[in-house]
Amino acid sequence: MGCPCGSQKEYNNCCGAIINGERDASTAEELMRSRYTAFTLADGNYLLKSHHSLKRPSTKEKKEIEKWAKSVSWVGLTVISKKDGQQNDSTGYVEFRALFMEDGKINDIYENSLFKRENGKWVYF
Repeated sequence: MGCPCGSQKEYNNCCGAIINGERDASTAEELMRSRYTAFTLADGNYLLKSHHSLKRPSTKEKKEIEKWAKSVSWVGLTVISKKDGQQNDSTGYVEFRALFMEDGKINDIYENSLFKRENGKWVYF
């Protein structure tokens, strides 16, 4: 199965390995791509785990995120730009657009997201 993040890699060799805990994201972009993929799978546990502890959603919010993620059809992800966020960085930004279909209409999520290292691992801030 191809990875939903659009990397052209197999899921198990891309975001699947990160989501399943086989390896950590080595860059902010990899973490962002794995979070997009987790949205396509409505994997609320991973979405919370990959969120910085200072801003992590509550269990109630997790259930709402999962419900919403299941209610839409994910169309694709485009990485627009990135700043820092490499293996030796402690912060990084990834600008992206995620497309989804909701109520018969194409919508998008556009962000220039901040990622930080927490306990040595990339997390969404």
